[in-house]
Amino acid sequence: MIDLVLLGCGGNMPMPNRFLSSLFINYEGRKILIDCGEGTQVSMKMKNCGFKNIDLICITHLHGDHIIGLIGLLSTIGNSGRTDDLTIVGPNGIVEAVNAIRVLVEYLPYKLVVLENPKGTFTLSSGSLKNIEISTMDLEHSTECLGYSLYFKRKPKFNVQKAISNNIPKVLWQKLQEGKEVNYEGITYTPEQVLGDERKGIKVSFITDTRPLFTIPEFIRDSDLFICEAMYGDDLDISKAVKNKHMTFREAANLARLGNAKKLLLTHFSPSLDCLERYLENATEVFENTIIGEDRLELNLNFENLD
Repeated sequence: MIDLVLLGCGGNMPMPNRFLSSLFINYEGRKILIDCGEGTQVSMKMKNCGFKNIDLICITHLHGDHIIGLIGLLSTIGNSGRTDDLTIVGPNGIVEAVNAIRVLVEYLPYKLVVLENPKGTFTLSSGSLKNIEISTMDLEHSTECLGYSLYFKRKPKFNVQKAISNNIPKVLWQKLQEGKEVNYEGITYTPEQVLGDERKGIKVSFITDTRPLFTIPEFIRDSDLFICEAMYGDDLDISKAVKNKHMTFREAANLARLGNAKKLLLTHFSPSLDCLERYLENATEVFENTIIGEDRLELNLNFENLD
């Protein structure tokens, strides 16, 4: 199961009832953040998210409403007692931005590993993050901006009959089930000798601060959850969306429809937007399974076919 908390759903500037962009993901006890706007730490504290086990922070772009909260957060993570490496991923310029932050947060008891503008799909080597395929794509905003897609792979089920037929010693079953290759009494055994077929994982995609692109639907294809910016609710605000390189509710919904997403979560609302429900129909007319984000909204995603 994957637990998510939309820590902040605002754009541009924080409001009394709406912090800035940030998504928290908890997977097998390890934690991931996408964006870190003002208010991130406060929402994390309110939801008891914990700071020590944040292993990965993905930054979409370097506008303040998506990264300013990182200054205090890195310090708080250090104060939590973390000593393991922490990875930050971001667009071109993220290395310079993190170096600037280190001027203010000079000492940290852990190492920062910064990946600048990674292309395509990659995985990280630490802990449960090895089971997550991370993909990025370039978006269209007023500065370089990345979209993220995270695919949480599910381990194949242990196949007892396969293990027996391959004459695998029982003492090795657990290690092989964990995906480890084992050399035992001069023979090398592999996980494939005891594991069944691949099982469907969970895909979460996060797109914000961009105009709709024809490449987005394929990037988010079959997402179990598609989280997308919806800066403007009213269809009549399309000229603002074009000018400021953002999207309307309807445009976000159309991407979800084209990408065959299962659920759409709207976020990154303009400070001028109140009574968000008034505009929900603009999205549900296009993509029915749409929900409006709010600060500290919790969602849980389960793997299919749990047997």
